[in-house]
Amino acid sequence: MIDGQQQRKALGAAEQALKALESGDASRARTAAAEAVALDQVAAYDGLVAAVDGAATDIESEGKVSRESWSDIAAMLGDGPLKAWAEERAEERAGPE
Repeated sequence: MIDGQQQRKALGAAEQALKALESGDASRARTAAAEAVALDQVAAYDGLVAAVDGAATDIESEGKVSRESWSDIAAMLGDGPLKAWAEERAEERAGPE
């Protein structure tokens, strides 16, 4: 049986991971992503740790998350507000054409 409260905590931790990436905190992002996966009961965040790790590596090497990493995060998330949020960050990084 799925515990709705635990799954909401997983969603909250996933959101914290994305916000930590946006603020440039690679360590906090990795910790929150791992928490999201640990709490997740429906495999909604199975790829989050790897995707966040790639984005955190961007922060450590380039000072910000790349467009590609935001796109990778968006691709692993199911439809919903977190995916839309990550897609918006990817578009912002694209710049003018």
